[in-house]
Amino acid sequence: MTVLDEHVADVAYEAHRLTVDTGMSFDEFRRRYEEAVPVFDRDGFQRLIDEEADWSTVLGFTDRNAPHDFIIYWSLDNSAIFRLSGDRWRSVQYLMGNHTIAQRMFQHDPAVMEYAPLRTTIYEHSDGYARFAIDQPSHQFAGFGDPAIAAVGVELDREVATLLEFLEVPVPGRLVTSSAR
Repeated sequence: MTVLDEHVADVAYEAHRLTVDTGMSFDEFRRRYEEAVPVFDRDGFQRLIDEEADWSTVLGFTDRNAPHDFIIYWSLDNSAIFRLSGDRWRSVQYLMGNHTIAQRMFQHDPAVMEYAPLRTTIYEHSDGYARFAIDQPSHQFAGFGDPAIAAVGVELDREVATLLEFLEVPVPGRLVTSSAR
C-alpha cells in the first residue's frame, strides 16, 4: 500500500480474469447458470429485516435460497443495449455472491464490498459458444492485506470452482490450487 497523502491510499494487487469456454450455446449456458444461481429473494429478505430476524435465521434462509452458495443480486443484458449501436454480440453480466459469506469479510473491513458480490459475465464468442468470465476472488480479497479476508477469498475460489463443476464446464486450475496470499 502506498499512502499518497493523509486522505488517499493506493493499493496495487494482481488480478486474474478467468475465462472458461463452456462448450455450450449462449442460451443453454445462461439458462443453466441462472437455474443454479437463483435471483436474490428481495421480498423474503425484506421480511427478515422487518421481523428483525437474528443472524442464524438469515443464515438458514440464505442456505435454503442459494443451493450452490451463490445468489444473483443484479444482472444486465448488454446485448439489448449494444444492439442499438449495431453490435450483435450476446452478453449478460451479473453480480453474484452470498451476503453471509461477504459478512465474514465485511466485519474486518467494509471496503471489501468493492468486490463482493463477484462480477461475472457470460458472452457469446465468435465460435458460437458461450464463455464465462470472472476475476479470481482470492486475488481481489488478498489485496486488503488481512489474512481473515484473504482466507474467505480462497474459499470463494473453491466455491466458484464447485459451481463450474456443477455446470459441467472446465474449472480453471488456479481456482482449486489457490492459497491465502
